[in-house]
Amino acid sequence: MSDHLDHLRARPNRATTPELQFVAPGVWALRNIFVNLFFVRQTPNAGPWVLVDAGLPGAAGRIRRAAESLFGPGARPEAILMTHGHFDHAGALETLAAHWDVPVYAHPLELPYLTGRSAYPPPDPTVGGGAMAWLSGLYPKHPYDVGSRAQALPADGTVPELPDWRWIFTPGHTPGHVAFFRESDGVLLAGDAFVTTQQESALAVWEQRQEVHGPPKYFTCDWDAARRSVERLARLQPRVAATGHGIAMRGQALLQELTELAQHFQERAVPARGRYLPDPAIADETGVRAVPPPVHNPRTPWLLGGLAATVGLGIGIWLQQRDTVRKRRRRYRRHSPHHLDQPATGYAADIDPFTPVDEPGGWFPGPQNL
Repeated sequence: MSDHLDHLRARPNRATTPELQFVAPGVWALRNIFVNLFFVRQTPNAGPWVLVDAGLPGAAGRIRRAAESLFGPGARPEAILMTHGHFDHAGALETLAAHWDVPVYAHPLELPYLTGRSAYPPPDPTVGGGAMAWLSGLYPKHPYDVGSRAQALPADGTVPELPDWRWIFTPGHTPGHVAFFRESDGVLLAGDAFVTTQQESALAVWEQRQEVHGPPKYFTCDWDAARRSVERLARLQPRVAATGHGIAMRGQALLQELTELAQHFQERAVPARGRYLPDPAIADETGVRAVPPPVHNPRTPWLLGGLAATVGLGIGIWLQQRDTVRKRRRRYRRHSPHHLDQPATGYAADIDPFTPVDEPGGWFPGPQNL
């Protein structure tokens, strides 16, 4: 047990990884406080690119600067692809879609939440696990509205502007959740179908230590569907998984932990109690049709304590970033554009975030090293 704990402690975390991270050839992740979004290029060194998810409210400027650091001044994607539309994934969507004037693609069951027609099923603070869950009733849950820019993903599973990728229907966390998969080298953008940090815990969110977990409990509205989605993704045997929360994982550690999650989903992912147990929310192409009644929250007296913890988390993040943001912006300019077939020199991590400590190697330059 102690060896296992030592191994987990040695894994990458927030302190040892940059905010802008190389994930795989042609794929980069930007950590926006506690959520990830992705820049994906058609080929590693050339061609158009797309944005996958759009981060927190107020993040549009930061996302544009990161894009310009990768692709040059005035960089503009061909499209924005959405795994789903929760506030932490779509917060800057309206601003970015209007600024770039690009289409926004999502599953048909997700479009009501991106075109102003429906709010999501209410979050569930009763699932437990920490301050992030306890405070979920306060999170924005209103729909976003990108108007006519919103389009359905092609029914045949192809991905607009990314011919080597396919989208996979992974409902459960939301009714129309999808993941994106590049079969040639096993790269998976999983959204929140599963994540690589314990998203319910403010401490875990702050530390960002790598370990596979089920979807964030407080927003998951159909647990049977979520289980089937994790099983579906585990069958893909991804070589790299970049998720909506947590640091990307690869190699044997990823495969082992994802397989174990799929095999023991009930014990490891499903909360002991909650609003969406045993009955899920019901939704269709028009939005939410029915939700089960709320359940009593025995943790209500602890909400103020959770709020204080979350405020403390935010202050800590702000203090950490305050003195580095100008340096990062200067690096963006100095290293623009990056060598697009390898990590940016200015963002080399102290610990390789994609190779567990029991595996050799560092940043991998291509599929041959997967």
